[in-house]
Amino acid sequence: MALPPDLFAVYVASQVLFLCAGSANSDGVSSLLQPYDFLYYAGVRSYFNGDWAKAAELIERSIETKEALFKVRSRCYEECGTAGGDALQKLDTEEGNLWDLWALDWVQKKAECLRFCVGRSVSHVGQLPVSTDIEYEFGSRNVYNFLQVTYYKMEKLKKAAAASQTYFVANPTHLEMRNNIEKYQRMEGVTDEDFYDRELDSERHWYLYDSALLLEEASKWSQAADEWRACVNETLRKVEECRVQCAVAAQRLPEERGVHGVDGVFEKAAALSLSLLSCQQSCVTRVATRPGRISSQDDFLPTQLEHMHIAQFKAGDVRGAVQTIRSLLLFYPSDKDSIDNLQLYQETLGGDRESQDQRPAQEIARYVKRSLQEKALLYFGMENLNYTFTDPDLWTPEDVVPESLREMWKAEKEKMTEKTKEEEQQEEVDDSGFYAGGPILQAGVTVAMDELLLNGTNRVVLDGVMTDKECDRMLRLAATVASAGDGYRGRRSPHTPHETLDGLTLLRAAKLAQDGLVNQTDGKLLHELGERARILLHSYFRSPSGLFVAFTHLVCRNAIEGDQEGRMDLSHPVHVDNCLLEPDTRQCWKEPPAFIHRDLSAVLYLNDNFEGGELFFTNRDAKTVTARVKPTCGRLVGFSSGPINPHGVTAVTKGRRCALALWFTKEKLYRDVEREEVEKGWAPGGQGAARTDDKEGGGDGGAPAPRNVRNQAPAKGRARRLVTVGKDEL
Repeated sequence: MALPPDLFAVYVASQVLFLCAGSANSDGVSSLLQPYDFLYYAGVRSYFNGDWAKAAELIERSIETKEALFKVRSRCYEECGTAGGDALQKLDTEEGNLWDLWALDWVQKKAECLRFCVGRSVSHVGQLPVSTDIEYEFGSRNVYNFLQVTYYKMEKLKKAAAASQTYFVANPTHLEMRNNIEKYQRMEGVTDEDFYDRELDSERHWYLYDSALLLEEASKWSQAADEWRACVNETLRKVEECRVQCAVAAQRLPEERGVHGVDGVFEKAAALSLSLLSCQQSCVTRVATRPGRISSQDDFLPTQLEHMHIAQFKAGDVRGAVQTIRSLLLFYPSDKDSIDNLQLYQETLGGDRESQDQRPAQEIARYVKRSLQEKALLYFGMENLNYTFTDPDLWTPEDVVPESLREMWKAEKEKMTEKTKEEEQQEEVDDSGFYAGGPILQAGVTVAMDELLLNGTNRVVLDGVMTDKECDRMLRLAATVASAGDGYRGRRSPHTPHETLDGLTLLRAAKLAQDGLVNQTDGKLLHELGERARILLHSYFRSPSGLFVAFTHLVCRNAIEGDQEGRMDLSHPVHVDNCLLEPDTRQCWKEPPAFIHRDLSAVLYLNDNFEGGELFFTNRDAKTVTARVKPTCGRLVGFSSGPINPHGVTAVTKGRRCALALWFTKEKLYRDVEREEVEKGWAPGGQGAARTDDKEGGGDGGAPAPRNVRNQAPAKGRARRLVTVGKDEL
């Protein structure tokens, strides 16, 4: 039942006023939920007093109490949905003061229901707002930072691992926590399964979002469409959940704004109502912000719908694609691309008029309609009540904004657009410490493409690094002993179902040479080529410190015959080697499963008798190609591993493409310990490398050395998976 717009704000706010003024009958009843901020503060005090058991108990209770409080609010909101309904039914037939009385009756009954319902489960103090400091502690997941230390002190390593992972998901640049995770990984009794995100359920929409992207990359369109649908539904649910918290949680009364007290109860009620609506509008931003991130993803829901209709169309669900694109057009009704796509879908359906006339999804239509009504009230408040409101959406139509505010609104929107364009066009800054243009330390090697020709920073193509004879030897080695999935955790096709990948690691090559299955000189050449590339790139990029090999991998991509027609995917999707690339936000996050300690990447090509398989660089949008490199024997491509150099590989559509992939690190701690074991085995008096395959290398003084970087931070239980977890190759 709709209320007249000019009175709606007053009566919604009245509900909140009654909630703020009410008190629960909770006088010391221990069964009621206590303030979770008090529990947390008590836990932190116990932590600093060294009382680890009590600290763990109190901090865990604070987490549980916060979750329980949110559930109580949601339950009460649902239970009180029909409260005061008899008065609400009479509003359409009443006018003037009598209308006011019935509306007030409805608000009072709803407020009374909510107050009583919440009071049955939550103590009076527990219903009060918490401080912004506490909100930050839980929002940044710092509570899990305390917990991981506490559980470590209590020797509960599995719980410590889970707490550390939960904190690290939201704080991926926290060096100490990264080191702690690596320590836990080496401890006896701790498995990969113990490293999971305890907050995963609360961020399920992000898990679905990233899962859908991965399915798209693999061209699994039917599964991707289903995952996008689930993501949209979960996003809508999260927004609604957030809106309920805005409506039921205790609100602070607006301060006196008039110097002489000219503001009365109606003005205060209106201010509270606008604050409530503003809170509910901001839920879009909150849901579109990943844990630990500052900025949200713009157009989060429209972006999902755009992905979804494309996936549906490619999966053959044209009828579903029509409905989804009509839903998208509710946000951007004049978007030319969407209109063209709708026409294409309708033409594809032919004479099926029923499918052509599919209407937008009801839940999306309701979402947009409600949002526009709220925006109209908020802009009315801006125009007439000096209220301040920041619209979280880019899709807000111009006609919702009052004419008196329209010029200012347009200027702000134009400013945001220009800022976005400037950020996109702004020259990337590479903070890797490398500086291209140093000397070439090998005779016969030439610079085929420099930064200018490659249209980027810290990129180079060197020719003549290998002879034709050396290329042939490596190709024979790969053809003889490279095995499917070697280096990829056993997966034959980690990136696309249209190709298979054969790999050979240096350690396996050394073992095969020791067993007499391959020529030892070929195994040593594989090792020497990595060292040759390291010396060349260390000099050319003028590395300010030592450069160590992090991983060496001989890999061949094989096009599957009869499975190439109409292929639209890539051999390797666009990615960045040492961070997780988010093309939509142009952000790159240094966190596992990315190989965050890689500083320099390289690929040394062995052949060119195949079709496709070109390396290409892009901007951070993963779409704008800035340079391409065609493979050929002895060609070495080197580039810094960070966000300045997103790259991918075009589809190999015919033949077999082989190359030596190499990654380097400036930190000795993350050098390839397997490589060192191989070198020891080849040294005079060495015992061979075979015995070292199943154990970690020793560190100084016999202490366990950290795992090689490619084995860090497990993927299981992760909330976000934007890149492939297995071996990352070029």
